[in-house]
Parts: sequence; C-alpha cells; structure tokens
Amino acid sequence: MQNGASKRKSWDDYFMDIARMVATRSTCDRAHVGAVVVKDKRILATGYNGSLPGEPHCDDIGHLMVDNHCRRTIHAERNAISQCYQLGLDPKGATIYVTHSPCPICRRLIDEAGINRIVYDQEYGGGKF
Repeated sequence: MQNGASKRKSWDDYFMDIARMVATRSTCDRAHVGAVVVKDKRILATGYNGSLPGEPHCDDIGHLMVDNHCRRTIHAERNAISQCYQLGLDPKGATIYVTHSPCPICRRLIDEAGINRIVYDQEYGGGKF
C-alpha cells in the first residue's frame, strides 16, 4: 500500500470469491462447486451443485454413481442458468464464474445461453487454473 491507499480486488477476484461462498451450499461432497452469472458487473443468479428441489441429497443418502459421475447432483452452472430463466433474466452476453472448470455438457449449456465468458478457479479433478 502506498500513501495509505488500499488496493481493491479486481472484479474477477470479487465474483470468484462469491462463487466460492456459493459453493459452501453444495450438497454433494465429491466436489463443492459454485457458479455466479454476472452481467454488467451485476449478479443475475447463483447456483451450486446439489439435488433437485425436494429430492434427497448426496450428503444425506449417498451418491448415485453412473460411469463415475453422481447422477443425483445437478451442476452449479445449470442451476445458475436455470435460475436466470426462472427469474426472467437473459444471461446472453454475461460472464459465468465457476469454482471448477465446466464439464462438456455445461459448456454447451453456457454457449446455448449466450454467456460469452467463463472464469474458473481450478480444473475439475484438481489442477489449478
């Protein structure tokens, strides 16, 4: 710090911090993933990986594994994009901040939603971005 001035976080760091906080709501302990959809520096929606509303959670009854993927869990990106549509918000032109790199299906969903930028913290499976 020079002359007592504080350094503010970048917008990417700020929204990624929020995605990490959202991930704490995850109900699948295989990976706690959070996503934040942002447009014009405003949060449109958030999402975390977990079961459909009203369905049992992995944390409560275990995983439903098929081909090494938990089928009980809806991905954070899908939940965030779905929330945009449920609220009548258009994610076209937005940025999505995700704690882990999106899977191929979520990447397609992101593209279909018109989200033009993806920022993530780590590769799914462990490697740092």
